[in-house]
Amino acid sequence: MNNSFYALVLRMKYIDRWGLMRNTFSDNLAEHSLDTAILAHALCLIGNEYFGKSLDPERAAVLALFHDAGEIITGDMPTPIKYRSQALRDLYREVEDAAAEDLVSRLPDRLRPHYWSVFAVEDSPLRPYVKAADKLSAYIKCLQETQSGNREFSHALACQEKALRELHLPEVDFFFENCIPAFSQNLDEQQGLPRP
Repeated sequence: MNNSFYALVLRMKYIDRWGLMRNTFSDNLAEHSLDTAILAHALCLIGNEYFGKSLDPERAAVLALFHDAGEIITGDMPTPIKYRSQALRDLYREVEDAAAEDLVSRLPDRLRPHYWSVFAVEDSPLRPYVKAADKLSAYIKCLQETQSGNREFSHALACQEKALRELHLPEVDFFFENCIPAFSQNLDEQQGLPRP
């Protein structure tokens, strides 16, 4: 039996993102997945603490860690191609599903059901939070690129913000109001150090 699931999943660091864009700093799938997990966890905590919800932040974080794992097999499909038409979106969904099946098939039999539930984000009530976290991660990447003077990401930044606002999640609005401003600060400002 070829139990290569973990060996393959840990190759996320080799899958570069934003392939059609000129990047000031690189972004790979492993970094993006970690960012998305942190943000999904945060959005669920915000939902619980500020909006009276009963979300599972830890489960959301795990779902987010694996939300793009199929890209180990497919690579990162550039957005202009992936979303060019409904037919391409549907076809790419089939390719992603096949990649997930291939990955899970590389696990020992008794572990497979546990990962099937992790790869089934589409069926999870936490899907909106993982999706929002995914978009927040992209938004933060675009914000950091534009703040570094890279105008290549200006349009993507506006598109990501629009998509996030259209989710109509109060947790996302809370994050924008309370957390996003710190991404425009330097390290000393983020730490609250006094100016000389």
